[in-house]
Amino acid sequence: MVFQRSAPSGTHEVTTVSISDYETLHVEDSDDFVTLTVTRPSARNALSHQVLTELKDFLSTAAKPMILTGAPGPAFVAGADIREMAAMSPDEGEQFGRLGQDVMNLLEAVPAPVIACVDGYALGGGCELAMACDFIYATSKAVFGQPEVLLGLIPGFGGCVRLQQLVGPGRARELIYSGRKVDAEEARRIGLVNEVFDSREDMLAAARRSLGTIAANSPAAVALCKATVNSARGQEVRAGLSIELASFRRTFTTRDMIEGTTAFLAKRKPVFRRV
Repeated sequence: MVFQRSAPSGTHEVTTVSISDYETLHVEDSDDFVTLTVTRPSARNALSHQVLTELKDFLSTAAKPMILTGAPGPAFVAGADIREMAAMSPDEGEQFGRLGQDVMNLLEAVPAPVIACVDGYALGGGCELAMACDFIYATSKAVFGQPEVLLGLIPGFGGCVRLQQLVGPGRARELIYSGRKVDAEEARRIGLVNEVFDSREDMLAAARRSLGTIAANSPAAVALCKATVNSARGQEVRAGLSIELASFRRTFTTRDMIEGTTAFLAKRKPVFRRV
């Protein structure tokens, strides 16, 4: 179901709000960005097969800037659904892990900025979900960790790969091997979190401001920046520079490059097309 809500009289803003048919996701779609909320409060928003399947379906066509959060409560996403995993065979476990990895890869590949807004526990799959976003904002109540070893498991949705990219191999090994949890301030100190806020409302407001700032820039250029950073990550310098140069060349084929340079020379503000 989709409906439009007009702004107050005298303004020109029109906001479109999308009410999805998903059972475990709530989607709010405005003109500028999407707010995607994992909504499974009875299980602390844990990533069940259903949640992951619905996320995969939504993310397969997602293209707008996004805020990703969990329904208010003690957890952002407490982790993967342990009740489901406890009964899985090795083949079923592999399939579940592949589904989780597919979701994280789709999230990482959204051609627009995605901000994870973490309020409460982000453990296991929840931490992996947040790390697949472009960056993380958190409240002072946030707690992060990959505690899978406490259950005889390992991170299976990308944690072994993405955590070391964010905090370095030594720190990632220590956190993964020990299963130790870190609070929001330590997460910021080690580079896992960008900013910490006193309240959920402050965090979400800051995320909206960040997306608003980014939205004033060229959508094509931002998308190419994201694709380049993702592709060059972990590459040797020369290989990374080759990826960057190919993306730099592509900017010269876009209307945004023409508009941006023309506006600069004319000393006016550029008007970029929204995606």
